[in-house]
Amino acid sequence: MKKFLFDLFPLILFFLAFKFADIYVATAVAIVAGILQFAWLKLTGKTIEATHWINLTVILLFGGATLFFHNDAFIKWKPTVLYWVFGAILVGGRLIFRRNLIRHVLGSQIDMPPEVWDRLNLSWAGFFLVSGALNLYVAFSGHYTEAQWVNFKVFGLMALLLVFVVIQSIWLSRYMKEEIAQTQAVPESAPSSSTPAEPKESR
Repeated sequence: MKKFLFDLFPLILFFLAFKFADIYVATAVAIVAGILQFAWLKLTGKTIEATHWINLTVILLFGGATLFFHNDAFIKWKPTVLYWVFGAILVGGRLIFRRNLIRHVLGSQIDMPPEVWDRLNLSWAGFFLVSGALNLYVAFSGHYTEAQWVNFKVFGLMALLLVFVVIQSIWLSRYMKEEIAQTQAVPESAPSSSTPAEPKESR
C-alpha cells in the first residue's frame, strides 16, 4: 500500500494543485513531485524501476512542453503516451525479443502454460491501448470540460485499472489453486499389511 501511494504521489499533488489553481500550476507541481520522487529513491538506495524512468521522462517532456508553449494539449496527451509506451513495451518485448515481460514479473508466483502467459501479456497491452484512447476522447472530443478530464485522469483511469486487476486476479486464481493443489498432493503408497512372523518355539 505504501508503494502504491508513493507511486501516486505526483498524481495526487497534480489533482490538488489543479483544484486550488489551474492546469499550468498543476503541471509544474507534477514535474517537481516527479523529480522529488526520483531523488528520494536515489538518496535512500531503493530500487528504481523501469516504470519510474518512463514516468519521469514522460512528465518532463510533456509537462515541460505544456509550460514552455503554454498549451495544455501536451499534458492532456501525457497519460495516453504513457499507456501506449507501456503497451508497446509489452508487445515489442514479446514479438521482437521473444520475452514475455508479464511472465518475467509474475512467473515465480504463478505456474501457467506459455499460451496463457501470452494471452495475459496481450490483455495488458490491450488495456493500455484502450485506456490511452479513452483519455484522448475525454480530453479532446469537446464533450467534457478540463475539470472533468482531470477527474477522469485521476479517478477514472485508476478505477479502470482496479477493475481490470480484479478481473485478472479472478481469472488467474484458478491457476494459483491448481498449483497449490499439485504442491499439496502426496502420492499414495500401499501400506504393508504383512507383519513379522512370530518365531516358533523350539522344543
